Amino acid sequence: MKKKKAIRNFVLMCIVAVLGLVLTIFSFDIPFTTYTFKGFANGIQLGLDLKGGMMAVYDCEQASDSEGTLEEQIDATIARLTNLITEDYPEATIVKQGDNQIRIEVPDVDDPEEVLSLIGEPAQLEFKKEESDTAEAVLTGRDIKSAEYNYDSENAEHGVSITFTTEGATKFHTLTSELSANQSPLYIYLGGELFSSPTVKETIAGGTTFISGGMASQAEAEAYATKILSGTYSVQLSLSEKNIVTATLGENALLLSIIAGLIGLVLIFVFMYVIYKRLGLIANLALTFYTIILMILLSVLPFIQLTLPGIAGIILGLGMAVDGNIVIFERIKDETKSGKKIPASVKSGFKRASVAIIDSNITTIIASLVLAWLGTGAIRGFAYTLLVSIVVSMFTTLILSRIFINWSLNINSVSYKKYGLVKGDALNKTDKEEVQNA
Repeated sequence: MKKKKAIRNFVLMCIVAVLGLVLTIFSFDIPFTTYTFKGFANGIQLGLDLKGGMMAVYDCEQASDSEGTLEEQIDATIARLTNLITEDYPEATIVKQGDNQIRIEVPDVDDPEEVLSLIGEPAQLEFKKEESDTAEAVLTGRDIKSAEYNYDSENAEHGVSITFTTEGATKFHTLTSELSANQSPLYIYLGGELFSSPTVKETIAGGTTFISGGMASQAEAEAYATKILSGTYSVQLSLSEKNIVTATLGENALLLSIIAGLIGLVLIFVFMYVIYKRLGLIANLALTFYTIILMILLSVLPFIQLTLPGIAGIILGLGMAVDGNIVIFERIKDETKSGKKIPASVKSGFKRASVAIIDSNITTIIASLVLAWLGTGAIRGFAYTLLVSIVVSMFTTLILSRIFINWSLNINSVSYKKYGLVKGDALNKTDKEEVQNA
């Protein structure tokens, strides 16, 4: 009964593995729907070096009239840049690098220079009571929380909706209160040029306002909104480093990495079977599930963006998974050589090997967490994929492999040769001499 159940379980798991590989690798149309399933592997976000795009590093200098420390101002600028860039390029990453730099990576961008010009040519927004370039600005871009396109259906106007910070909302309320008393105009300057001069007829509360100034289309209004956001930086930015990676170079790197990974995986499968026989087949099945589970996690986890160093993290995780199986199998071999039967050897081998495997993996997890915390760019990508790979490898090695071996023992638990094991004598030389003397 146990043998039939074990065979049925193996058949079921092989079917699941095949389905998992199909869902991971292939893309296909869902019948009777318009949805196309792209495969888990195709759903993984690719980084700059694999997909092509641009990378830029900016030096940050604190403005003379800004408040707070440089670190606080850099954090505020990163938040502004994130709102500005990710609206059009959702896969972009903007992070702090070192003490006074900001690193920006935008994969799969058609025109890298457009992104650079967007960042490097801010248009300062100023609200003034007087129509003069030298007049003091009551509000500036630093008082703005967000700016986005909006359409005024009542007046059929394209424009920009501006949301102020808490402090900016207070300033704007006070300003409009003063101007509305005499229905005076509010002069809005964008990039040093008069953008709009609406007459303030009432006090505006709530921290939001809508401005329009002859914007003929949605695209033009969106461009103004982008310029406004680019003028809200808390620090002065200067381009320090620029690197543009073509999509062709990225595609070639990804293709070669996939080919290398497949060759390595096939060689591992052959090695495990040749050395460990049935135990090797079980390890290969567990490694297949390792690959499927890992691809699914990499495609759904939002913080994963696969890069070449990230692929190295995956391969290292695969190596740890293989190493874990080898440690367990060698322990099982030692137990059978001492004279134990296969089931007892498996139980003892897993018990003795688990401590060493957990210790080594926990050490690697700690290292990857430190790299993810302190690293930037490609280093962080390596840390993330390594962390996920190690967690999955521990699951497949310590849990799946053990379940599969127990099923196999229900089918055959006496054939040492099929498991690549050597049957040992339960009595060592000293014990034999004592028996003979007795």
